[in-house]
Amino acid sequence: MSKVDLLDNNWVDLVFEGRNKEYGAYVLRKETGKRNLKSMLLVFAVIIAIMAAVAAKVAIENAFPKKVAMETDVELSKLAQKKEAKVEKKAPVKVEEQKVVEKVKSSVKFTPPVIKKDDEVKPEEELKSQEDLNKTNTAIGSFDVKGNDEAGGEVLKAKEVIAQPEPPKEEETKVFDVVEVMPSFPGGQAALFEWLSKNIKYPVVAEENGVQGRVIVTFVVERNGSITDVQVVKSVDPSLDKEAVRVVKAMPHWIPGKQNGSAVRVKFTVPVTFRLQ
Repeated sequence: MSKVDLLDNNWVDLVFEGRNKEYGAYVLRKETGKRNLKSMLLVFAVIIAIMAAVAAKVAIENAFPKKVAMETDVELSKLAQKKEAKVEKKAPVKVEEQKVVEKVKSSVKFTPPVIKKDDEVKPEEELKSQEDLNKTNTAIGSFDVKGNDEAGGEVLKAKEVIAQPEPPKEEETKVFDVVEVMPSFPGGQAALFEWLSKNIKYPVVAEENGVQGRVIVTFVVERNGSITDVQVVKSVDPSLDKEAVRVVKAMPHWIPGKQNGSAVRVKFTVPVTFRLQ
């Protein structure tokens, strides 16, 4: 293949030999080389200009980094010199609560009669006679009290504060459907179904009538592993339902479920299958 020269226009004369060269096509073909040359020169000029701009930018950035760093350090030092406004906190004014003085009437301890030997009875525990009680204006109370208002006071009574148990927390009463660690029967699911099959007593009525099927039972595994709230959600026959509830209630303690590392109450579902041999 011969080499193509983009600037050589001799091929135009060969093509238009013996033809009308005044036609516009000949002029356009003839000036193709000049246009190609101008285009290449323009492209080279643009590339050189871009490279020069990039080189100038890099040179400027390399020439002034220290100045920018110095200005940043100056701004940071100015900020460090600014002192925070001090807020003086006033000491809270202590308001002394007024103490309510309880009006108390003097009282003498009432000694309930108890049969004891004479040498075991203390002097302060001796039962006062009716004459002694009539002579005194002091009231009878649960213990001896020296009062401060005999006219308007009240007899002081012993006050016992009975500690009430704290209400159970929400986590202790809430029943979860799904937890991080679900409760499980000791030995796993296979051990569960094996235990159920060994402990199910097929009702005689259902056996005689040929009734069989699967009873779905739900229950709650408590925080200590015990089984509560046993309910039938899918019934087959009243006799089979009753036996399914009985055998589920008789299950040994489960391994309780856990949520956030603590044992919680979890609802569980188990199918109890009754199948005639």
